[in-house]
Amino acid sequence: MKVVAFAGLSGSGKTTLLERLIPAMKQRGQRVSVLKHAHHKFDVDQPGKDSYRHRQAGAQEVMLASDLRFALMHEHTEPTALTPQALIAKMAPDVDWILVEGFKDSTLPKIEIWRAPSADWEGRPLRFPHDPWVVAVAADSELPQPLPANLVLLDLNQAESMADWLLSQASRFEYRA
Repeated sequence: MKVVAFAGLSGSGKTTLLERLIPAMKQRGQRVSVLKHAHHKFDVDQPGKDSYRHRQAGAQEVMLASDLRFALMHEHTEPTALTPQALIAKMAPDVDWILVEGFKDSTLPKIEIWRAPSADWEGRPLRFPHDPWVVAVAADSELPQPLPANLVLLDLNQAESMADWLLSQASRFEYRA
């Protein structure tokens, strides 16, 4: 399996890119999973539902399962920062790619998402000069500084060409736990 992380600030377009990239990868015959980092308390369960009630009653883990899908919720007794590698180990290994959204400080190869400043987006500095794990930058415009020769500039709005690039560079993203 191959793993690539997409790192950028909240609102930079990571989710929108992955919404386009997943079908582009699937059209190329790839099986894709996603690991998403959340920065805040979140809930995939609804108050009042049985699984929510079980969790509220103190169950450490609750798995919901049907003939179409399953979801596993695990409660930590203390705040616990899990690495993406620890979470990948819990995922089904029978996929071609795991696309990781977030985990910008991880040691996974990553594509930095960068958008130019605009009326509704405050520009931010690029992270590639300080992050040796960045292998490419996906941007919506020209970058404020040149890329070193070992990095690639990708068009943030061209998921099809990004899928082609990922597949052409697949060996760079081979995951070894």
